[in-house]
Amino acid sequence: MTDQEILELFRTPEKREVAFGHLLAQHQKQVYYYIRRMVLSHDDADDITQNTFIKAWKALGDFRGDSKISTWLHRIAYNESINFIHSSKKVHKVAIDDAERSLGSALQDDELYHGDEIQRKLQTALALLPEKQKAVFIMKYYEEKKYEEIAEITGTSVGALKASYHHAVSKIESYLMGGH
Repeated sequence: MTDQEILELFRTPEKREVAFGHLLAQHQKQVYYYIRRMVLSHDDADDITQNTFIKAWKALGDFRGDSKISTWLHRIAYNESINFIHSSKKVHKVAIDDAERSLGSALQDDELYHGDEIQRKLQTALALLPEKQKAVFIMKYYEEKKYEEIAEITGTSVGALKASYHHAVSKIESYLMGGH
């Protein structure tokens, strides 16, 4: 279904659940994987994905269609992920070495990241990035989004996004070369 068809269906009270079912079918997997790369843990990603779609359900009636539904959902997922990371940082203040060890073992135990040592190092480097750099890197590198769409999602200028992406790539390269 097109965005417009979903929105029209959603505006009919008895068809809201059907419309939202289509929205979930089309976007849930992509939103989950974006969040999963942001927060690493499946349980956390699952919770944040649910929160994202609960917020979407509550706000879809007011959605004006100024952007694509996928962009709008990504904006909600981005904000939910950043909020989660901020709240968990307050609870878990850990040193970088401890973070690397716990990330390394978490990645080894995780079926989503069944890659080799390079893949594990990449995921660890990604997880250690500041959350906004991580978000930009995920959207640009993994999801191949254009800077203009990322700007819409994050509310950040294209120039600042390009700088964030460049910094993220530099930090990841440095980490992979053993220079952390």
